[in-house]
Amino acid sequence: MDRHHKFESALKVNEGIEQPEQVNTDAVNRLKASRKEILSPQQYVEGILKGDIVMLSKAITLIESALPEHQQIAQGVIAACLPKSGKAIRVGITGVPGAGKSTFIEALGMFLIEKGSKVAVLAIDPSSQRSKGSILGDKTRMERLSIQSGAYIRPSAASGTLGGVARKTHETIILCEAAGFDTIIVETVGVGQSETAVHSMVDFFLLLLISGAGDELQGIKRGIMEMADGIAVNKADGDNIMKANRAKAECENALHLFPLSESGMSPKVTTCSSTENISIDTVWQMITDYIAVTKENGYFDKKRVQQAVQIMYNTINEQLSAHFYHDKKIQHTIPALEAAIRSNNMTSYMAAATLLEKYFEALKINPSL
Repeated sequence: MDRHHKFESALKVNEGIEQPEQVNTDAVNRLKASRKEILSPQQYVEGILKGDIVMLSKAITLIESALPEHQQIAQGVIAACLPKSGKAIRVGITGVPGAGKSTFIEALGMFLIEKGSKVAVLAIDPSSQRSKGSILGDKTRMERLSIQSGAYIRPSAASGTLGGVARKTHETIILCEAAGFDTIIVETVGVGQSETAVHSMVDFFLLLLISGAGDELQGIKRGIMEMADGIAVNKADGDNIMKANRAKAECENALHLFPLSESGMSPKVTTCSSTENISIDTVWQMITDYIAVTKENGYFDKKRVQQAVQIMYNTINEQLSAHFYHDKKIQHTIPALEAAIRSNNMTSYMAAATLLEKYFEALKINPSL
């Protein structure tokens, strides 16, 4: 066989084409540039007042930032938006695990949008104290609501003190109201003291339960029941209707044991089903009735003023705490004092007094004055 003769085969390999880059570097660079771009307070305010959601989100990101330069701009934006805020109904929603808070909020949000409202959902999502991570899954759990033009969903990691969480969320509410949202829903994603933070910034606090509430009530702190302005027993559909009605009666009996709220209104209890869209309008009617009565008797405005004052104190406490723990001398002294406490060589009170004395000394402050 001629050595120059080509061997014919049914198998052949086509020459490959040059593969494109896995990452669009131009898009990444544009994204980085947009993230670094910090506008003037006036630019943010103009966008927010026009209802620009992108500008609203950027401004909220500045609020959540711990950088001093971001905070300075954020405070300017908030101050300019404050006169344009305050007209929305602020509703806080909490509930026992498995009560279906996200499904209920989506059903309520869709109901309100169909009525022509604009709804903002803010989720207070407690960060893990161990990993400092958080679960920001609300946009994926509210698929229908998240694509509505009249809805805005903002999950936020609530790292830091509850006072700080309340302040940042309250400031976010101000911006959302200035952007034209007439209903603000604040959801507690976790359990614990976050209910107190939410209660401190809303007009109506709704507790969501499920059938079998007789058992559930034992696991609910009395304080949460006392904070509730209304209770909705969710998942009242199909075979659960009778159980839900029984749970409603048990809640009503439990509420009779509590003193009358400062609002002058006893919390009402109703049943609903967010999956079947049953009685969502009844829940909203309960909320609007409460708002109407409290506006008439003056409690609505009184409560908002009290909340604003409390935010001031929370902010003072947060700033003092941050300044104390960011002090280099304090940071270097704490480990030794912790070790002294663990080895029983110093009491906790002595250690605290030592740290405070060192702190005041650095500030040249006499704490006795």
